[in-house]
Amino acid sequence: MSEHDLVLSSLIPQALVECRICGTSKPRHDYYGRQVRKDGRVGECKECTKARVRRRSLLNDDVRTYERKRSKTPDRREHIAKTAREWNAKHPEAYKAHYLVTNAVRDGRLQRLPCLFCGAEKVHGHHRDYSKPLDVIWLCPKCHHRLHANFPETAAHERR
Repeated sequence: MSEHDLVLSSLIPQALVECRICGTSKPRHDYYGRQVRKDGRVGECKECTKARVRRRSLLNDDVRTYERKRSKTPDRREHIAKTAREWNAKHPEAYKAHYLVTNAVRDGRLQRLPCLFCGAEKVHGHHRDYSKPLDVIWLCPKCHHRLHANFPETAAHERR
């Protein structure tokens, strides 16, 4: 959008559009464009679209397989490492809990158990509370992703 368009759009009152998912009325720029619709916009706001895509990526095995393959390319590896460093800096309590669990498993002070839901052997430790770093529920990656996709409030670092 050019500077001229921004000035004009600030002078003209914006028509609000109601999102068909969350029901919130938002300005048109809060919706992605779509050529096939009359108004040129998607019927759900950007936030609802992002949430839907995030859920789909966590629940759909084909998407997860594609992302796993894509993550092995050099540019993605660099991006993943950068993102991990940023996440660790933003969530120091969570990062500390993660490495304490890893160290406890390595030292034999904590034992990995099969997935609580499906019994798979390859598991992650899920923290309900990062202030209790060794109190974890063991979940396989698939069940762990599904837990967070269906119940986002289960992410301990999001509750703070």
